[in-house]
Amino acid sequence: MVLLAPHRTCRKAPVGFLFLGSRLMIEIPINKRAVAFFDGQNLYYHAKDAFGYTHPNYDPKKLFASICKEERLVDHGVRFYTGVHSITKNEFWHKYWANRTLSMGRAGIKVTTRDLRYRDTEIQLPDGSTQIIPTSQKKGIDIRIALDIVRMVRAREIDVAVIFSQDQDLAEVALEVQEIAKEQKRWVQIYSAFPVSSTASASRGINNTQWYKMDKAFYDACLDTKDYRPNNS
Repeated sequence: MVLLAPHRTCRKAPVGFLFLGSRLMIEIPINKRAVAFFDGQNLYYHAKDAFGYTHPNYDPKKLFASICKEERLVDHGVRFYTGVHSITKNEFWHKYWANRTLSMGRAGIKVTTRDLRYRDTEIQLPDGSTQIIPTSQKKGIDIRIALDIVRMVRAREIDVAVIFSQDQDLAEVALEVQEIAKEQKRWVQIYSAFPVSSTASASRGINNTQWYKMDKAFYDACLDTKDYRPNNS
């Protein structure tokens, strides 16, 4: 059976695999059980550059449902991962993500949060002087996503992982999943879904995955109409 990829899917990236051995062929399953893995901050910043939005206005369930429909996947749930600011460091974003993750949890999304860590960074000002400012760093999000994907593949709970991120640190998990699939003698596929436009900060999906490119029309059809920003709630 020949499967035609939609126009948003990059054919240059690996499309799962059929493992061929001595008198052995692994066929693509008819009902492909898929789970979404959202790196909330990564998707937000890339969508901001690509489309100009100033807050994470996407609806994870709508985005995943649209991809499942187009790629003929069976929706087996959405997992969302994000770093969260300390209320003393950034009250606005702390309250935003408190509102947002509560709503997602009520919608049936499995949410994982990590406290953001801070370090002092020296920047140069226009007058040539320098200033030390605290910058935030997310820690452990990509590792948590990778561990959850590997665990679910090993347990044979999913056939497809759709990662909403362009974090190349996750390229290794795709290779690990391929090895697990070979050991289990079954077909497994990983997608990297990401925004594309002429202003996008990155044009590549995660290496070793199949790329799913989300243009503005696709993204805008999957917006969350509720504004979770504390000043507007």
